[in-house]
Amino acid sequence: MARDVGVVAGEVPILTGIDLAAGPGEVVAVVGVNGAGKSTLLRCLAGLQPPASGEVGVFGRPPADTAAFWRDVAVVADEPAWYPGLTVREHLELMRAVHHDTRLTVEAALEEFDLVERADLAPQTLSTGQRQRLVLAMALLRPSRLLLLDEPERGLDTAFRDRLATMLTRYAAAGGTVVMATHDLGLARAAGARRVSLEAAA
Repeated sequence: MARDVGVVAGEVPILTGIDLAAGPGEVVAVVGVNGAGKSTLLRCLAGLQPPASGEVGVFGRPPADTAAFWRDVAVVADEPAWYPGLTVREHLELMRAVHHDTRLTVEAALEEFDLVERADLAPQTLSTGQRQRLVLAMALLRPSRLLLLDEPERGLDTAFRDRLATMLTRYAAAGGTVVMATHDLGLARAAGARRVSLEAAA
């Protein structure tokens, strides 16, 4: 998916000569210290950061901001801008309306992500962990073949991190591919992830 990828910000190297491959049925955890370029690598895979050198391919083609690409790829990165006036349930219903053939029903997603009691609230009123569960629910509700997760453990308690590991294992077992940047080695282990370590660029 990434071959000899380099990214530079100004004159500062962020990534240098990075290789990463992941196939169907696999969970890959990208680990490393802050500043090693984990998030940047995920942005390259999502087509949100053009590399300065090297090649990036997703399903045999360069990532692109097209409907066909986003039908196959789901991303959890920065918290989204929530739609004003829409509840938790309505955000999930909107995702289902857009994608039609979803992996979960709205009610199943509310159950799976412990959001039933928050279904009629606006996302802005939720705690950090509850909003993170909603972001994950929106990504896992919709159909995809590749799941790109940037620190999916953010704000989650230990019990829910264990449940997330099970969800990711199940996603991969159904033929999907997961690439996640994480500081939580326990989550990576529980998800059966293959670890790829990044070092901060010199």
